[in-house]
Parts: sequence; structure tokens; C-alpha cells
Amino acid sequence: MNQYRELLKNKKRIVVKIGSSSLQHPQTGELDYMKMERLVRQLCDLRNQGKDVVLVTSGAIAAGKKAVHLESLKTNGADNLALKQACSAIGQARLMMTYQKLFAEYNQVAAQILMTKNTIVDNLNRYNAHNTFSELLRLGVIPVVNENDTVATYEIEIGDNDTLSAIVAALVNADLLILLSDIDGLYTDDPRKNPDAQFIEQVDRLTEAHMGMGKASTGSGVGTGGMNTKMIAAKIATSSNLDMIIANSKDIGVIHQIVEGENIGTLFLANPDPSFDLPLFVQQLHKT
Repeated sequence: MNQYRELLKNKKRIVVKIGSSSLQHPQTGELDYMKMERLVRQLCDLRNQGKDVVLVTSGAIAAGKKAVHLESLKTNGADNLALKQACSAIGQARLMMTYQKLFAEYNQVAAQILMTKNTIVDNLNRYNAHNTFSELLRLGVIPVVNENDTVATYEIEIGDNDTLSAIVAALVNADLLILLSDIDGLYTDDPRKNPDAQFIEQVDRLTEAHMGMGKASTGSGVGTGGMNTKMIAAKIATSSNLDMIIANSKDIGVIHQIVEGENIGTLFLANPDPSFDLPLFVQQLHKT
């Protein structure tokens, strides 16, 4: 175990992000309740250790689409924004109801927070959001965060929950962000397409070369992110003085393995950048 992995045992405020594809049965698109239960159990155990925990979860649109028996969110070959937002409204309620029941089973209280880009870009909104998170964590509550897809349009959407989780981690002054995905971590190339792609266990300092390894592709038809969005998240996280790990969500127990210092996933080490401006960075996300 290297010294940096050993230090993960001491992390006190942890943000965990899980994607849509990790929450559903691939055969049917229905919620995978056993996986969600294991996820919640892991988070509750971290809470019982005295750690602050925040969950950033995808899955609302997919759950809503399934609830109203839709095969696609496209109309005449184009994305239907109103339909997407309607599915989000349906699915978010279902998703949160499931989380509330699961957290209650382990005597933990969960709270829902829905965010848009304006939450971060607007100074007053950001201040209020920070205060809300701080008070929830002080009360021992586990915030469950998602993007507010019911109202978000291109101009006010963050875009994906990889980025959102890093924004939340920076906002709450977390010291560790765990991105659970359908891939083991960062590779020099897409391992699904290139068998010679090499796995990278640790990134000491994020460079343009690393950013270039993030291809805008995703391994499933459910999620909205890919390695590209994870590298953007790494930029936010490391610049904001927190470590980040990308790990495979196939086994949800990976959360505890990471926190216990095991060599799992790709570790991005914190490299605080005094010039990094989170609101400005978020404002420019759609402009790049």
C-alpha cells in the first residue's frame, strides 16, 4: 500500500457519485434494488464511522422513462426536451422514494438536493447551497444530489453528474471524491477499442496529456458521461484541493476498499490551484 492510498483512511468528508448504468439491470432498464441497497449500506457504514457522506446519483430520467413505458426520448429523430424533463419529474420522485426507504432501514436520514448551473454561478445561490449542505452534514444527514433535469435547459444545465459531483465536492470542502463508473479507471486509450491501452494507477499532477486521454464516449446507452467528463471532474477536484478516484461500480464494496487504502481504481492527487475559479469554470463548461 503506497503512502497516498494509506492517507485515504483519514478522509473525513467523502462524496460518492454513481451513474445511471450502475443503478439499473442492463436487461430491462429497471432499478437494481439489490445494488442500491448495497450502495446505501456502504454509505451508512461510512456515516457510522463518523465520516460526512454525500451521494450524487444519476438515474432519474431513466427511471421515469421506464415508469411510463418509453423506449426512447426522441421524437422524429430529435431529442424531446419536454419529454425528458417530464421523465425526470417522474423518475426523481421514484428514485428518491427508494433511497429514503433504504437509508431509513439503516437508521439514517437522507435529504434531496437538486442543482443547476445557476446554483454555482450565482453568488447568492452558491452561498445558500453551501450553507444548506453544511447544516445537513452538521445534523448527520446524508444529502442525495442530482441535477434538476426537470427545469434545466442547455443554458442552465451542468451537463452530467461526473461534473456535478466534483462541483459538489468542492462546494462542501470534501477531501475525497469517488466516481463509480463502468470502467476500472483511467487508461491511455479506450480499453474497449484498444487492447494495448495501459491502466494508470495514479495521477500525481493532471496534465493536458491526461485530459486528452478522456474520450467523449460512454460504455452504455443509459448514462450521459464518459471519460471526458471524468477528466473535467478531476480538473475541478484536484484544483480544489481534494483527491479523486475513478473505480468500477461492478462491486459496490469497492467504496470501502478505497477508503481502507486498497489499490483500487485511478487515484488523482490533489493539487490546489489558487487561481482556479469554480464559478467561472462552470460558467464556461458549455462554451468549450
